[in-house]
Amino acid sequence: MTKSPFKLDNENSYQHWRESKISNQPDSVEELIISIKDINNPEPNAISAIKKHLNNCNMAVFATEDPQQVNNESLKAFGEHFGLKRLNHNEGSESDGVTRLSVAEAANWRGTYIPYTSRAINWHTDGYYNNETDQIRGLILYCEQQAEEGGENKLLDHDMAYIHLRDTNPEFITALMQKDVMMIPANDVSDDSIVRPDRYGPVFSVDNMADNLADNKGKLHMRSTARKRNIVWKDTPLVKAAVTELETFLNSDSPWIFKTRLQPGQGLICNNVLHTRTGFTDSKQQTRVFYRLRYYDHTN
Repeated sequence: MTKSPFKLDNENSYQHWRESKISNQPDSVEELIISIKDINNPEPNAISAIKKHLNNCNMAVFATEDPQQVNNESLKAFGEHFGLKRLNHNEGSESDGVTRLSVAEAANWRGTYIPYTSRAINWHTDGYYNNETDQIRGLILYCEQQAEEGGENKLLDHDMAYIHLRDTNPEFITALMQKDVMMIPANDVSDDSIVRPDRYGPVFSVDNMADNLADNKGKLHMRSTARKRNIVWKDTPLVKAAVTELETFLNSDSPWIFKTRLQPGQGLICNNVLHTRTGFTDSKQQTRVFYRLRYYDHTN
């Protein structure tokens, strides 16, 4: 990875990559929306447009003209056009790896997890609690029906968070790339069963997946959550300063942070960018229903 812009001593490579990233960032989320006439047979120009957005800012929004065509199989087949093949089968997903997100009954185990409630979700990347070999790199989030009120998302290309932190203080990157900088404690679901042990890992890392990369520069991956509870940061002044700076940036009015409320038939496809969800209110006539597909792959 001699050409990698993510090595702090490769300043020329970084500046070139940085200039390209900033110049190719869209001015609004509307620029990211690509219409799809038939999700089962997407037009080549639509695929190319989505790939361009994914390359430039790690995300795109697809808008299906006929939502009746959309189902679990069509979403999985759609993802394959962009190199998304290895689905993460998690506790909440169906046997095919697709997760239906809606408000669960309080008595249901899903009701103890925020994605299955109407509560707000702060900044995070999906699967930040996964182990090192099962990192979530790709994500599809599809809206079947929105809530009566609320349910907006904020989106941020994690590359831009990296740029902000590195430009502020390159040592922040060194701190957040430590393999033990962020720990998610074990998840105890009963007195004698642990679903997930303690998870240590970096915030930023660089993947070298030859089948997904056109060069040897590597691809930036981010593991992040803004939660205050059930997270342990490495106790050093530099880590504390880096985390504080990241939180300040995520709560700023940066033009790189996009706000959207996906409409029925629209979906986000991305390289697991940073995202949020506001709280929402369902009604008897209108309940929020989303479908989530998590992948171990980057898009290509």
